[in-house]
Amino acid sequence: MSHPIADKLPIGVTMGDAAGIGPEIIAKAHREHADVMRGSFVVGDVDTMRRASRLVALNGRPALPVAVITDPAQVIDVPPHCIAVLQVGAALLPVPWGQVSANAGLLAGRCVEWAADAALAGQISAMVTAPLHKEALHAAGDPYDRFPGHTELLQDRAARFLGKPVADVPVRMMLANDELRTVLVSIHVSLREAIHAVTFDSVLQTIMITHRALLPVLGRNPRIAVAGLNPHAGEGGLFGREEIEVIAPAIRAASAQGVLVSGPWAPDTVFMRARNRASEPGEFDVVVAMYHDQGLIPVKYLGVENGVNVTLGLPLIRTSPDHGTAFDIAGRGIADPSSLIEAVRVARTLCQMAR
Repeated sequence: MSHPIADKLPIGVTMGDAAGIGPEIIAKAHREHADVMRGSFVVGDVDTMRRASRLVALNGRPALPVAVITDPAQVIDVPPHCIAVLQVGAALLPVPWGQVSANAGLLAGRCVEWAADAALAGQISAMVTAPLHKEALHAAGDPYDRFPGHTELLQDRAARFLGKPVADVPVRMMLANDELRTVLVSIHVSLREAIHAVTFDSVLQTIMITHRALLPVLGRNPRIAVAGLNPHAGEGGLFGREEIEVIAPAIRAASAQGVLVSGPWAPDTVFMRARNRASEPGEFDVVVAMYHDQGLIPVKYLGVENGVNVTLGLPLIRTSPDHGTAFDIAGRGIADPSSLIEAVRVARTLCQMAR
């Protein structure tokens, strides 16, 4: 009889920043939801994961053991109720919880690179990324100080693999939970830069990436709503002309290509219209938002614990929990692993759809 995961490639879960909650939510996920985490392994540091496993041990029970692997294929041989860890580089000297560390940032960056390369090479089916700390990543120096976060680092890695300029590998962030999906035109830039990023090409590209990504997931054309940039979507030009001169033309161009898209809608109401509840299905499957906070605040308000970040446009599957490193509670063993668990579930679902 074949092993239940024998015909599947494992999922690599990057450890995130060692000083944050990433290691402990991974350990807690293995302790509380071994069925979900089965067939995955941690890309990170063995000693850090052992520390995290001890941290979340309950009621005098022994901590879950860490099984050291050197190749993703070895995951199949790891016994149940063990945390499989693949060491990236040299062992990390212990770092204090909740403090910015260049060494932790360096390891976090290297783990993302390792997992991305493994996914691109077909050694793992997907990567799930625990939170890294942007200040620690920057403190690690070149090349990591060039990347504001995971998305940009993964975009660079994918472009290298494909032999293309980064600009030719456009990616977008989608944040989703059971009630709402939103995709962002721009990601980690200042608000001033985000406004300048609202161009015909960027809006059209975001709509098309969203359409292509959700079409196989839904099995039909996704209903895409596009939020305006200005209050009341510009109110016919009274509060700004971006809707008239940029956003609406991009919507028309996408619609001409067969995309089911509408807008621009007033950003203060479109997310409520898209909210999907059992008692009241949403009007839209996804909302394209013009900038980071416009799109993320509504999803996070509905429940950070269930939100999942999916990077669209990459030649690999990448999901992550909808929260950061939470330095303020790191090392206390109280961090909620729900979003990470959901990220693993979503990654597995996307893998099944990709077959």
